[in-house]
Amino acid sequence: MTMKTMTATSTQRFALALTLGAALVAGLSACVPLVVGGAAVVGVGMVATDRRSSGAQLDDQGIELRAAARVRDIANDQMYVSVTSFNRQVLLTGAVGNEADRRRVEDEVSRVVNVRSVVNELTLGAPSTFQDRSNDLYITGKVKASLLDAKDIFANSFKVITERGVVYLMGIATRRETDRATEITRGVGGVMKVVRVVEVVSEADLAASQAANQSAAQRGGTGPAPVSNATPSAPSSSSSSSRVPLPPMEPLPAPGSAPAQPAVTTSPVR
Repeated sequence: MTMKTMTATSTQRFALALTLGAALVAGLSACVPLVVGGAAVVGVGMVATDRRSSGAQLDDQGIELRAAARVRDIANDQMYVSVTSFNRQVLLTGAVGNEADRRRVEDEVSRVVNVRSVVNELTLGAPSTFQDRSNDLYITGKVKASLLDAKDIFANSFKVITERGVVYLMGIATRRETDRATEITRGVGGVMKVVRVVEVVSEADLAASQAANQSAAQRGGTGPAPVSNATPSAPSSSSSSSRVPLPPMEPLPAPGSAPAQPAVTTSPVR
């Protein structure tokens, strides 16, 4: 391993430790009804190596904040929802009291501007406990560290979310990378199940999208999202009630303006 590689790995580990520490404080200091999955910026290095375009990354932050505001407006004592957006696809995890609330949360989030699709993994029952959440944070840290240690996979290809021992992998990756990440995650202690919410692309498509993003970055533009494989949801006419500054939303490509891509793979692995 070269000195440059060792330095990069150490930097990533340090950023990971800071992120997990901040999440631990935020997630465990109080019983909050809603968690925003990825609004915090880890660092310039992490953003630069993300396979999403810079515009898509900003959109994901805006989507999470807007979705959080919508869910907060309808939240009740039986609702604990985590909202995570990746490349404009939203994953909902957590628990609600009944099926009506489950459908209502999905409906509210799906109407947020620029949300392409919603993967609803909310369960019915009591919210997770303090011990559940601390254990999930611990598992998430172990999975991220294991992916980072692997020599044959790019760890930043995946976002890791854990809910009561179930690990969700979100990202843009090839079939080989997805299978390898799944194998690594299944080997981490405490993982009950792995659910892949991955946009699977070919090696050629991945190389082309990365080249396009690099070219756009050099020109100072945001560039198109590297994958657009779902029909965009119609923009909502109502505005979000969020009171925090939101990043600009990059318009989605017009229907038919880009070739169809492989569909998102959502597959539980026991």
